[in-house]
Amino acid sequence: MDAKTPLRILHVLRAPVGGLFRHVVDLARAQAVRGHAVGVIADATTGGAAADETLVALAPLLRLGLSRMPMSRHAGYRDLAALRHVAARARESAADVLHGHGAKGGAYVRLAGASALRVYTPHGGSLHYSPLSPLGFLYLIAETALKFRTDLFLFESEFGLATFRRKIGEPRRARVVHNGVTAAEFEPVAPDADAADFVFVGELRRLKGVDVLIEALALLAAKGWSGSAILVGEGPDRHALEARATALGILHRVHFPGPLPARSAFRSGHVLVVPSRAESFPYIVLEAAAAEVPMVATRVGGIAEIFGPDAGVLIPPGDPAALAAALERMRNEGATDLVRRLHERVARFFTVEAMTDGVLAAYKEARVAVSD
Repeated sequence: MDAKTPLRILHVLRAPVGGLFRHVVDLARAQAVRGHAVGVIADATTGGAAADETLVALAPLLRLGLSRMPMSRHAGYRDLAALRHVAARARESAADVLHGHGAKGGAYVRLAGASALRVYTPHGGSLHYSPLSPLGFLYLIAETALKFRTDLFLFESEFGLATFRRKIGEPRRARVVHNGVTAAEFEPVAPDADAADFVFVGELRRLKGVDVLIEALALLAAKGWSGSAILVGEGPDRHALEARATALGILHRVHFPGPLPARSAFRSGHVLVVPSRAESFPYIVLEAAAAEVPMVATRVGGIAEIFGPDAGVLIPPGDPAALAAALERMRNEGATDLVRRLHERVARFFTVEAMTDGVLAAYKEARVAVSD
């Protein structure tokens, strides 16, 4: 079975948003360009205009087609119809590989009853839940049961694999294939003339640590900082964050422009801040490193794998004082050498080409093992 033999690959995901969606789009496009027949199945009720535009642009490359239908976030009646649809698409397309992304996409491909290779990339998903919560307990029990219907596990980070082992158990045929960025993203981004001191890019919710950033900015202001920060994005906690900034007397220094493309957002600040409480393998860190954007980040998820030998500069999550100190050092001293090293590391290890090579090689190995 040659590595270059064309495969028929169906990617299945629920919500076409965020890093998971970007991963599927980049992977599907790269596989199609290499001559494989690729298709995508996604939820029809999420993603909005941005997802529609991305999928319309991708569709001409999808020889196995693009289909969207309603999929519920949690277990529900829509799952039966979606599962039937995935099974039908797998049969009609004679798929060699069914690749599920996220908890829901992974469940569909493993329950579809198809003869294709069943591949699962969690992207965090169920693994973010605690087994002590009722919902987390149910999801992790489901993951444990589905483990035995999985031919290949692909994890985007060593952290993801370690989390799976801790919460679920040893996966069968597991491989780590890191996310990657495109060649165009290695073009450096310089801050605008009126750029703020600091910029955050992401969803405005507690998991992303934006509240910790606001507390850290208040500590800096108490020490005489008179600059500004841009918090780019939307999310369920925006009003609460604005209220907290108001209560701390720094709302005039913190601006909420809404969502922006990552590279446009990078230009709006001198230093990117990634204050997350939890992550899997965040694209925003890869994108910033590729674009030579200075950043301060927490030591969570797979971020240490991106920083590699420089992981010692990462700070603990949930600590406003540590974050404030790191921001002050970055603002006063800069980090030219660190920025250069991260750029070189991402260019060497974390590209879409390397990601596609790794995924296709893992497919090949698993198909050989399953057929033996």
